[in-house]
Amino acid sequence: MSVGIAVMGLAIGILVGLTGVGGAALLTPLLILLGISPSIAVGTDFIYNAITKLFGLGQHWKQGTINFKLVKYLSVGSIPSAMVAIGTLHLFPIFHQHQEQIIKYALGYILTLVAVSFLIRIFFDKKIQPNRWQMQPLEQKKALTIVIGVIFGFIVGLTSIGSGSLFAIAMLFFYRMNTSELVGTDITHAFFLVTVAGILNASFGSVDYMLAANLLIGSIPGVLIGSKLSTKVSPKPLQVIIAIIILISGLRLI
Repeated sequence: MSVGIAVMGLAIGILVGLTGVGGAALLTPLLILLGISPSIAVGTDFIYNAITKLFGLGQHWKQGTINFKLVKYLSVGSIPSAMVAIGTLHLFPIFHQHQEQIIKYALGYILTLVAVSFLIRIFFDKKIQPNRWQMQPLEQKKALTIVIGVIFGFIVGLTSIGSGSLFAIAMLFFYRMNTSELVGTDITHAFFLVTVAGILNASFGSVDYMLAANLLIGSIPGVLIGSKLSTKVSPKPLQVIIAIIILISGLRLI
């Protein structure tokens, strides 16, 4: 089983490196399909995600492609909101008794939303025209940024999905930055968010550490392989296929 999980991690890592599609959107529904409970799948994915995001954060830190002020404002909203979502599921009996069903159905809806957001990025990324929100300085959008963090942070806390994709779409529409800064800022914020969420899930016993380790054994070299291949392979057709797979996975969970 551990070899199979490592191979699965390798495959997901290659796809992430090739396409930039979030690993959580691929991994979490796949783990549930393999018979792992939704709560353990989500908790384990947080730990797995935090470690993989750390590698990306280090690279973007060296490149100077992180907007730390935007990371701070998003985190002010997203981290407490994710903690509320996780705490609600574990501390209130009425929710704790049905947490597997709640997580499963929430995953279905969020995966569907994430798939649509991927398709928007694929087909409309370069067609989005500057709008009044993008033209405003960040300080004038402080409240909006925190609210975005609150809304998407709760979703991430509930499902482990969206720490990259949903926030990236928000950055694309509301903030003016080049692609490398958007990616670096997105990865950095996601690292802080999923790390806190992972620690909180671990405190509730919702993490399978052996599962996370086996996934990382495969996915870390997989991301490196995929990143190298990305210069030789057009990612767009593969991105569309993966988005459709995520959409189907989401609809099946609803």
